[in-house]
Amino acid sequence: MADDYIRLLLLGDVIGKPGRRAVKRFLSTRRAEPLAPHLIIANGENAAHGFGLTEKIVNEFFSMGIDIISGGNHTFDKKEIFDFIDDYPKVLRPANYPPGTGGQGVYVADVNGFRIAVLSLLGRVFMEPLASPFLTADQIISDLAGKADAVIVDFHAEATAEKVAMGWYLDGRATAVVGTHTHVQTSDERVLPGGLAYITDIGCCGPLNGVIGMELKGVFRRLVEQLPSRLEIAGGPAAVNGVTITIDPETGKAVSIVRESFRESDGDFPDETEDAGDDDGEC
Repeated sequence: MADDYIRLLLLGDVIGKPGRRAVKRFLSTRRAEPLAPHLIIANGENAAHGFGLTEKIVNEFFSMGIDIISGGNHTFDKKEIFDFIDDYPKVLRPANYPPGTGGQGVYVADVNGFRIAVLSLLGRVFMEPLASPFLTADQIISDLAGKADAVIVDFHAEATAEKVAMGWYLDGRATAVVGTHTHVQTSDERVLPGGLAYITDIGCCGPLNGVIGMELKGVFRRLVEQLPSRLEIAGGPAAVNGVTITIDPETGKAVSIVRESFRESDGDFPDETEDAGDDDGEC
């Protein structure tokens, strides 16, 4: 029966205040539904004006009902994160950063006695030259033997091929591999033969009327005029994108993966700008 299954909601990169606002609105009803998620995971690396994460926003996420915050290549953009990340084990940075980097890359959550490990990894193709995410996954999954009943991987990567490869590489050893980073939701969700739920990118939670969340003027200056430009969060309505993954607790395998999408209507949002405290770093 569906009521016996474990349901996870994974939300794509939350972009600035518009993304946080839309997520809060979405979760206010989603958490009250009969088949509400048992665990909510959101990628927070773009939450502070598009670049990085602050302690204030971490606590804002937790107050919304988000349980775990995964990371990416912008995790450390706000320097203040080094002052608090070690105090928040549920705030993850990619596990393939070098030893000694602040924070941790995996967290094991208990859902009614079912142990779910959430692992954050960063891709290397067109990204930072970190340790191999494949070998890092091998080591961590080996270390988790007997300590976790399911492993969920947020693979923050640019190249679709690298993400697809990770899905097949971990099929039968992990429960899910979901891609983040490109901010565009793909339609290739499926459960692989070994019971792993896969999607190349779960999309983002942020402005609809921009370029992957950013205001058009600055993007056009970079791409059309080929001049440097500071990128700003776009205004207008925002969208929430992610997936719900259903797990059979008897096997630890995924039963289904379903895309989630919510859009604010034009005018159905406050006329607001980013808090000054959120915009303290170069974009």
